[in-house]
Amino acid sequence: MSEAAVFVPHFHWDREWYEPFQVFRHRLVTALDTVLETAEADPDFRFTVDGQMAAIEDYLEMRPENRDRLAALVGEGRLAIGPWLILLDEFLCSGETIVRNLQLGWAVAEGLGGAMPIGYLPDMFGHIAQMPQILARAGIEHAALWRGVPGAVEGHAFRWRAPDGSEVRTEFLFDGYDNGLDLLLVPDRIGRALGEYAEMTAQRWGGDPVLAMAGTDHCAPDPRLAAWLRRAAGPDRAITIATLDEYVRRHVRDEPATVVTGELRSHVRGNILPGVLSVRLGLKQRMAVAERTIDQAERVNALWSGRDDSPFLSLAWHKIIESTAHDSVVGSGTDETCTQVEARLAEAAQIARAVRDAALAEPAALVPSDGHLVANPLPFPREALVEVEVAAPPAGSTLVATTADGREHPVQLISEAPTVLSDERVDASQLERVLRRIHRRELFGRLIDRYELTPGSLVFHLAEVPTSGPFDLLILRRDVAAAAAAHPGEWRVLTLEEARATALVPVRVPACGLASFRVAPSDRPAAPAAAPAPATATATGRALSNGLVEVEVAEDGTLKVTGADGTVLSGVGRLVDGGDRGDSYNYAPPARDVLVSEPAEIGVELLESGPLRARVRVTRVYEWPAELSSDRDLRSGRTVPTPVETLVEVRAGEPFVRVSTAFLNQSADHRLRFHVPLPEPVDTSASAGQFAVTERGLSAEGGWGEYPIPTFPAGSFVSAGAAHVLLAHSSEYELVDGGSELALTLLRAIGSISVNIHPLRDEPAASEIPAPGAQDLGMRIENRFAVLPSADGWEGAEAVARAEEFRNDVLVTRGTAPAGGHLPPDATGIRVDGTNVLVSAVRRVTGADHGAGTEIRLTSMSDTGSHVRVTGPFTEATTVDLLGRPLADTPVRDGLHLDLAPWEIRTLRVR
Repeated sequence: MSEAAVFVPHFHWDREWYEPFQVFRHRLVTALDTVLETAEADPDFRFTVDGQMAAIEDYLEMRPENRDRLAALVGEGRLAIGPWLILLDEFLCSGETIVRNLQLGWAVAEGLGGAMPIGYLPDMFGHIAQMPQILARAGIEHAALWRGVPGAVEGHAFRWRAPDGSEVRTEFLFDGYDNGLDLLLVPDRIGRALGEYAEMTAQRWGGDPVLAMAGTDHCAPDPRLAAWLRRAAGPDRAITIATLDEYVRRHVRDEPATVVTGELRSHVRGNILPGVLSVRLGLKQRMAVAERTIDQAERVNALWSGRDDSPFLSLAWHKIIESTAHDSVVGSGTDETCTQVEARLAEAAQIARAVRDAALAEPAALVPSDGHLVANPLPFPREALVEVEVAAPPAGSTLVATTADGREHPVQLISEAPTVLSDERVDASQLERVLRRIHRRELFGRLIDRYELTPGSLVFHLAEVPTSGPFDLLILRRDVAAAAAAHPGEWRVLTLEEARATALVPVRVPACGLASFRVAPSDRPAAPAAAPAPATATATGRALSNGLVEVEVAEDGTLKVTGADGTVLSGVGRLVDGGDRGDSYNYAPPARDVLVSEPAEIGVELLESGPLRARVRVTRVYEWPAELSSDRDLRSGRTVPTPVETLVEVRAGEPFVRVSTAFLNQSADHRLRFHVPLPEPVDTSASAGQFAVTERGLSAEGGWGEYPIPTFPAGSFVSAGAAHVLLAHSSEYELVDGGSELALTLLRAIGSISVNIHPLRDEPAASEIPAPGAQDLGMRIENRFAVLPSADGWEGAEAVARAEEFRNDVLVTRGTAPAGGHLPPDATGIRVDGTNVLVSAVRRVTGADHGAGTEIRLTSMSDTGSHVRVTGPFTEATTVDLLGRPLADTPVRDGLHLDLAPWEIRTLRVR
């Protein structure tokens, strides 16, 4: 007798969504109480906890006394937990964040008896190309998922292959993660329902038993489930209860023949809800800031600090990973839910910033206080521009920056600050109140360098770095009291700051390294550098150039960008605003849409003319409809004049133009896109994210009931033909007009989590709950990116490295050693030489299991593989898997020489 079906009791737990986290947690505790009681009362019962340890952590925080009960069930194999910390949205966080999610989830599960070795991904809105490699390099051989699988898969399983060739056997939940519930609607008729379902889906199962996922969102299975199934079983109908792991490992016999390579974003068997890529822009930006800040913190803490701040970094990572949940960062929750996610991401960034700044304070203690320390978080040397505040040069003098090797560099003066901070007339009796502003030596954010006390007059001279020796506040208070008594009446209190200026300084910084400089006035220009300086940046009226890229502002406010190879992109920055009657999950144009692409007014202002940085600001005023009509099929006839500022910038030595846009959003229910016309139409695009560069066509596969609008995710850059756009955060893009233009979404403003009647989606994605905060009304909407023209494709344009440069500024802090001392020599940390190599992590690792050291994660972002040389302060190296388990020692001879296979992720631990 063959098995008819295997039922897998489970629930799917959205940690926060249409209710905030704490409301859902109250339900979670009740549900897991029921699960434990049911399992302990019935030895046949099994339960799968949704593949995420966050549910277990949240439960045990409220029920710590149940830890041993839970662990006992895990040890018996009747409760399957992990391997993830949380079920994430794979496209709206970095690949490194996905790895840390798996690592943290696995570690928590190990403490309770072990993780389920299944890459369970039941409800994500599509899946990244490199997920099979991530799972395989953690020792996980199986996955299970629903959305995004292409129509070519006809069975209940397939082999999912990553770009590097790694494969995992993948269980396809083709009827969703709740397909077993329909069989349980009438407990006395489970056998009949199962027979009908098995017959309807027989072509899917082959010789394997039916997988019946018995569970859904936010509720535990009925405690009587096992009894129902025992009654439904019979001599011709075998029914088994199992965990998902048991089903895959014990009950499946057929080996799938179908191979699917790369990302899964088909609409054919389930909605993938692509509008989440662009709704609630602020969440995507906060995620990018948090990820970038913790990456910087880990690198400088590992390389330049003697303090192990791992507990703080672990806490920050936990908060970031919690926020990647597929109903969190996507922005498909209520306003209060999204507010909590935003706050959590801000808190993660704050923790990471504290670690980063503390780590930099240690080498800054070797730099004189009239100098600055610069840290480069990237593993290759770079020429960077830094803005610092310095003493303004006297009339007739210039500013010159001097580095530790004695070389002088020209400085671009950006602005000068006023020197009079306060000029007051007060009665002598009020002088004591004025002195209360002073905190030890600080006044108005500066330090008191000296003061002048004469009858009727008190003058403070402030400086960022005092040079006049000790300051005694008690003596000042005594002297002022005596002077006030001797000279009653009106006094003048004048607070003067030394003349300050903001300067732009070019600094060459070693790989993952440190450099320092000081800026001082000079009566002569800077001496020529030993190496040729990069071409200078210039701006005159409506044109900018630096010898590598040229920009002209056209009469309509768009940009003509010319690259180093002569590639010309015209019309860059055409803004197109249209209506959106959709929801947080899917964009939808109103039936009678009105597109606004022509500005009513245009202004161009020259801000900086070089020689290190050139900037112009283009202001275009648009008349955007204020909202949709009451039937939501027409944009309002009432318009709101909206100025959009576009800051255009070129820097010396950079082959791309930096662009940022900003406006105050006063319109509801609309989508704004930034267009980049292409020199020639294309039929493919490519975008980078999550350890891969993925190529896509002009269309998406449809068939479920969701219109397959070809909007796609992009992480660090998107490339189409000769246009390559470097991104500051995860974004949405589309090739439009037959592949002749690339359109980037700057804002999608909507007012509901889901709408019941959606023109591009058959079924509601959730309840029709208002989400007015998703309109972003009254919010200043800012986006920044860079445009890199090159006819050589993204590899020839070195887009991987350029995107890292664009996203990661160097870190600058003032020195704290006594002023006037010698600048310390430059220092190099970890250096990685190789083409199209992404370094996603450099971090300190500790622990007795696998030894202490520095962990480095590299990915070959290329179809041809990469030869890599890694150098730094280490003499031993071990290759480890993604969970940190040693695989093989790697010889160190003049550094590490590695041959990475195409798209290979390699993790090293060096000591």
